[in-house]
Amino acid sequence: MVSILIDEDLLLRSFEPEDAPELFRAVNSSRDHLRPWFPWVDATTKPEHSLQFIQQSRVQQTNQEALALGIIYKQKIIGSMGMHNWDHYLKKAQLGYWICNDYEGQGIIHTCLQRFIDFLFEKTGLNKVEILFMSSNNRSAAVAEKMGFKVEGILRDNYILYGNYKDLVVTGLLKKEWNGLPESKGKKFKAS
Repeated sequence: MVSILIDEDLLLRSFEPEDAPELFRAVNSSRDHLRPWFPWVDATTKPEHSLQFIQQSRVQQTNQEALALGIIYKQKIIGSMGMHNWDHYLKKAQLGYWICNDYEGQGIIHTCLQRFIDFLFEKTGLNKVEILFMSSNNRSAAVAEKMGFKVEGILRDNYILYGNYKDLVVTGLLKKEWNGLPESKGKKFKAS
């Protein structure tokens, strides 16, 4: 289990099976907001689908293939952040995140991502993290730029969304480029 304290109200932590109803509620409440970017939204139609995701993510975490964490604000799931495509040889992974539309634009993704990147570079031995996003996703482009990710290229027709090919912008951040967070020094990460 991974738990990353952000502040007194905000926490990133591994999903538990009992989180399934609340995770489903979060997805369902922001379905129209999430659907333009994530095809899994249409396949998430009941709490059992969220439970299947949680079970799968726990296996992937155990196998060190991926890590899915809930964004918990005032003890309520409001989104998710994680890493996937964990390449142990190259020591890199891709990052992903989403947040309920009621919480968008408040800096929560940025704040959580800072601490998550600290965790990944400090605790998992990664040398590089990447954010891939559709070229039309201006919010993710802004997040990547603000975090210091560099555009490395565009993968043409590299994603299918509702039967349509989409280009993906690839951005990357190397450990040696990451200054970390002075205010996070001394804070603890818990992993088991």
